[in-house]
Amino acid sequence: VQLQASGGGLVQAGGSLTLSCATSGRTLSRCHMAWFRQAPGKEREFVVGISQSGGRTKYADSVKGRFTISRDNAKSTVYLQMNSLKPEDTAVYYCAADEYGFFSTQSNDYDYWGQGTQVTVSS
Repeated sequence: VQLQASGGGLVQAGGSLTLSCATSGRTLSRCHMAWFRQAPGKEREFVVGISQSGGRTKYADSVKGRFTISRDNAKSTVYLQMNSLKPEDTAVYYCAADEYGFFSTQSNDYDYWGQGTQVTVSS
């Protein structure tokens, strides 16, 4: 699976951004999808995930109520709507795919990764 993340940028605190992850090379419906992020000097962390069919989602506590993940299997694209952004959301955001996995929140369980897109939230 090839993943291409886009939509990052600079936004003021309280603002919104929508990230997209376009996929190719595999049928998206076979993959659990997730977004991870990595801030400078910190480890990569799970942000949100969505199951193969889209029927289940998982959110990190830090983003619950502010971020929403969705997927359009027909368009082979996964989205991350981010609202009420905070400076601590600043990071490089990566989309990841887990083909036939167990819908994990662990980065080691994801087989394919996009290149990352920078999100910077100013205070």
